[in-house]
Amino acid sequence: MSPFDTPRRLVAEALGTALLLAVVVGSGIMGERLSDGNIAIALLGNTLATGAALVVLIWVFGPISGAHFNPAVTLVAALRRELPLTLALAYPLAQILGGIAGVWTAHAMFGEPILQVSTKLRSGGDQAFAEVVATFGLLATILGVSRFRPESTPMAVGLYITAAYWFTASTSFANPAVTVARSLSDSFAGIAPASAPAFILAQLVGALSAAALFGWLLKTDTSR
Repeated sequence: MSPFDTPRRLVAEALGTALLLAVVVGSGIMGERLSDGNIAIALLGNTLATGAALVVLIWVFGPISGAHFNPAVTLVAALRRELPLTLALAYPLAQILGGIAGVWTAHAMFGEPILQVSTKLRSGGDQAFAEVVATFGLLATILGVSRFRPESTPMAVGLYITAAYWFTASTSFANPAVTVARSLSDSFAGIAPASAPAFILAQLVGALSAAALFGWLLKTDTSR
């Protein structure tokens, strides 16, 4: 159990998610501006900044709140009885509000209109399936590494997301709060609101699938 009280834990989740989205959206804007139309270079810049920031943010906020920054991670933690119900209900709200604040922060830093709605459609069964895979892999990383090498979890999560940006068709949102927040940015990192529900549903499916499989896989055999 964290030695920090509920208000501090909620602020940690909100602030951590805000900083994460400021990185995601800000590096996307910067990458697009500097890449001279080369989408691969823009995505690479976006990827490296996001993966690196995740490592640092988990190191900073992990001891306070667990550094979920993600309702799917919070859901799995609640199902595994690692988080009280009150926090399981409050964390997602803090994450979503923090994510939106982070998007607005990125817009302000780059002189963009603060209030935006994305027009970038990310539709189709392939995109949704990619989010199932991306979120499954993220939760597999968290559950597996935290069981056997907990001190390596921040680095493992950052490395996984860095890879998943490139091997998934959706560029690995893997996070309902991130999806909601990015729907409010008509930038390189945006997602149209019409595409968001399918992404969020896919993310929850991926998270629950990982929780079910790894709940069995990591269970010690005591019958011997």
